[in-house]
Amino acid sequence: MKYVFPALLGLCLGVVSAPVAMAQGPSSVAATTAAGFRPGQLWYDTEGNVINAHGGGVLLVGKTYYWYGEKRAQHEEEGVTVYSSKDLYNWKYEGVALTPSPDPQHDIAAGCLMERPKVVYNKKTGKYVMWFHLELKGKGYSAARAGVAVSDKPTGPFQYVSSFRPNGNMSRDMGLYVDDDGAAYHIYSSRENYDLRLARLSPDYLTATTQDSLLFANHREAPALFKTGGKYYLITSGCTGWAPNQATLHVADKPFGPWTLLGDPMTGPNAKLTYGGQSTYVLPVPGKKDAFIFMADKWNPKDLKDSRYLWLPVQFKAGQPTIDWLDQWDLSFFNKASNKQL
Repeated sequence: MKYVFPALLGLCLGVVSAPVAMAQGPSSVAATTAAGFRPGQLWYDTEGNVINAHGGGVLLVGKTYYWYGEKRAQHEEEGVTVYSSKDLYNWKYEGVALTPSPDPQHDIAAGCLMERPKVVYNKKTGKYVMWFHLELKGKGYSAARAGVAVSDKPTGPFQYVSSFRPNGNMSRDMGLYVDDDGAAYHIYSSRENYDLRLARLSPDYLTATTQDSLLFANHREAPALFKTGGKYYLITSGCTGWAPNQATLHVADKPFGPWTLLGDPMTGPNAKLTYGGQSTYVLPVPGKKDAFIFMADKWNPKDLKDSRYLWLPVQFKAGQPTIDWLDQWDLSFFNKASNKQL
């Protein structure tokens, strides 16, 4: 399905936006001003460098969005990056939010894996709290820990706090969710990814409480949790390594369930392989009712830095979230007038 709007008609002719004159580094192109989303295409920051924020999530602070993600080299990982934006299209590189330690004995020593970072703000402590899936240097995927870091600013630098297995459970692919009442939850794959669990966090968001429950055991990972209309929705991926697979959608009336399987929310070409991607986050769009952006990664295991981003609008058909493929789109999609064009 293709949704073309006036601001992006030039894309059909290969014109993204007007270039801004600036010096180009070895890994950059002339900076441009983006006017919308092009799922799966190269996405450049405001300095003309390819955005490097994989497996990430987005936090809104005031009127500024912050995008956190894995900083990937061709095969290695180099910490957690952060970008800022006012419009979700154009992202300024703010630096490395969490840097690996030069101490080879440290939990986050250079060479470790810090995957799927998510950041939430704790109103009680005034701290920005980052959680991530941590694997220790040289240990493969045997550690299966959750790592925690904090900062006084959304851009960091974040200071490492600790890592652990929540309530003794293995913790790999993960997400964070803060509910309307301020309660925060850590959703994570456990038991070699065969279990998907949810743990309520402590009031300071720095550790898991013993309120920790199995949601279901279907060999799922890449959880992305969101809420609308009083119901909780959860998109997950199967476990096929870097290869794409079919997504599933679950629904519940409460965070701890029970959760009911609704099926695959993707529709359109390549839907059964999640359009070649894997879920990482569902972003609420403020000021718009029932407006959410599905965020996914199209992994490239031969060059992880070149993994692409799939950002697509969540639609509601017969009251159920669905995600159609769009070659390009912008936020006007969520206006009723735009939806009538589909």
